[in-house]
Amino acid sequence: MDYGKYDLDNDLRLRLYTSMLKPRMIEEKMLILLRQGKISKWFSGIGQEAIAVGVATAMATEEYILPMHRNLGVFTTRDIPLYRLFSQWQGKANGFTNGRDRSFHFGTQAYKIVGMISHLGPQLGVADGIALAGLLQGKKEVTAVFTGEGATSEGDFHEALNVAAVWGLPVLFCVENNGYGLSTPTSEQFKCEHLADKGKGYGMESHIIDGNNILEVYTKIDSLCKSMRENPRPVLVEFKTFRMRGHEEASGTKYVPQELMDRWAAKDPLENYSAYLRDENILTEAQDVVYKKQLIAEIDEHLKKAFTEQEVVPDTFTEIRNVYKDFEYKEVGPGPDIKNIRLVDAISDGLRLSMERHEDLVIMGQDVAEYGGVFKITDGFVEAFGKERVRNTPICESAIVSAAMGLSIHGMKAVMEMQFADFVSSGFNPIVNYLAKAHYRWSENADVVIRMPCGGGMAAGPFHSQTNEAWFTKTPGLKVVYPAFPYDAKGLLATAINDPNPVLFFEHKGLYRRVYQDVPKDYYTLPLGKASLLKEGNDISIVSYGAGVHWVLETLENNTNIQADVIDLRSLQPLDIDAVYDSVKKTGKLIILQEDSLFGGIASDISALVMENCFEYLDAPVKRVASLETPIPFAKTLEDNYLSRGRFESALLQLLAY
Repeated sequence: MDYGKYDLDNDLRLRLYTSMLKPRMIEEKMLILLRQGKISKWFSGIGQEAIAVGVATAMATEEYILPMHRNLGVFTTRDIPLYRLFSQWQGKANGFTNGRDRSFHFGTQAYKIVGMISHLGPQLGVADGIALAGLLQGKKEVTAVFTGEGATSEGDFHEALNVAAVWGLPVLFCVENNGYGLSTPTSEQFKCEHLADKGKGYGMESHIIDGNNILEVYTKIDSLCKSMRENPRPVLVEFKTFRMRGHEEASGTKYVPQELMDRWAAKDPLENYSAYLRDENILTEAQDVVYKKQLIAEIDEHLKKAFTEQEVVPDTFTEIRNVYKDFEYKEVGPGPDIKNIRLVDAISDGLRLSMERHEDLVIMGQDVAEYGGVFKITDGFVEAFGKERVRNTPICESAIVSAAMGLSIHGMKAVMEMQFADFVSSGFNPIVNYLAKAHYRWSENADVVIRMPCGGGMAAGPFHSQTNEAWFTKTPGLKVVYPAFPYDAKGLLATAINDPNPVLFFEHKGLYRRVYQDVPKDYYTLPLGKASLLKEGNDISIVSYGAGVHWVLETLENNTNIQADVIDLRSLQPLDIDAVYDSVKKTGKLIILQEDSLFGGIASDISALVMENCFEYLDAPVKRVASLETPIPFAKTLEDNYLSRGRFESALLQLLAY
């Protein structure tokens, strides 16, 4: 390798050497501990140290880095105390995830590191969001995100590159091409000659770097970062390197030809650089011995401390509480001035007033800017708040959900509009695996609201009519809100935006322009997890939410002899189950109406909870009414037959007669 052409002072040359030596020596120790059963898994980065160390050294300490599990050099270069890393790998209480996740699946705001999830791709979009926040905050920062050549086949990779290019985000996309995705060689993963060529398709500057040459890595990345801070833009860098050990230690390397192993062993980044420093009399044998002794002492000292750290002691209350970031609800009462408006207007009002109240709030979604969104909820918002805060997005739900998470990590708030709730399936992974789990895993909240226009009755067919709240009520870490009235929608949306946890805010399209109500003009809040008792009666308890609430009220108007408690849940997670219990204990009968199909829906859980906790109060079996177990059809006659609306009255009368 050619080291002589780089003009760096000797102190920096030596620092780069010791920075590579440290992760190498830690890894060698970890491999011993792995064989001794003292750590559970190890993903080795031996042979790739120059990339992590070179990038981390070139970055400013206040700039975020999103590493992978072969980037130990990022963590050590940022000077994270080793005992905390060792505790993390042993699942100790003093690790970064309190035993809730393993290896490098963690982040730390103190060191501006955001760890990966096993699904790989979403962290690329998170880097977009972090970089966007930096730009909006007027900071000259670069965000570096790592991925492997295997993950460049994921859709998230392409979405994130496209968003970064379109928005001009200073993201350094670092692709470590180490030859294999587990056992699959690059020849079976992509057809292009170089991964850097993929950047060209997005109009993105790209470079190829020898990932085993520490001086080439450092000098090129240092130069790029300085340029990107002054001229914000994304850059794709492909680091040519090799994985000298298995994907993880248990998988081995039998699938790798020995000739290939030998060729790359001769290009070892640490041994070659060490030999160069010795040849140039920059590093002496005595110095090297001192460095290694110091590192051995540091590693042993921190290992001893980690081994004596407390094991994780399970506490059920703490485990459940830590799923969400604490949120102290602060009530803002409504003002005296009111106006009679539609549900769609109430949501628009609530969003607009929240934008005025939170200057760090960004709205993102397809067509939400000048067009105002397909339902015109953000009409006029660009004029009021500017295109920086009201952002049209490419059609890439996954990357935008991830970018919303990145905005939150860098201290901002985000509201993302799914054009239709059905399209959330394209962004499902980062919602359920990143946003939902972030706080439980490493105490990082996701200050994100995802607006979900949903529901049938519009003859829109199987891909624009779903009410898919049950996909998310099952996922710990998410909050789910589903208002039925304009007053509730405005106040609950304000609270959802205030809440630092991820909230899916369902808005029934069929109610947008059909339901009117007197709504306060000013900003106000309503608590999440508090149901609304719309009617009172002793005959039966009726529970519903969304459009189902209106179907219930219409049915009771046609059956004035029925005296019922009518409970509008408003919020599905958290769920006000106590309101249901109180009503059932009074009436002795319960019917639950939902628009969603029956199996696995919210009605099933409410029914089970009531049977478990109020059985002795029941005078009849709990009844669930839901739509058919089919996709939602298009033709009106078929859709009417599908929806639960037409079956509710007969089910209600049957239960009353039981």
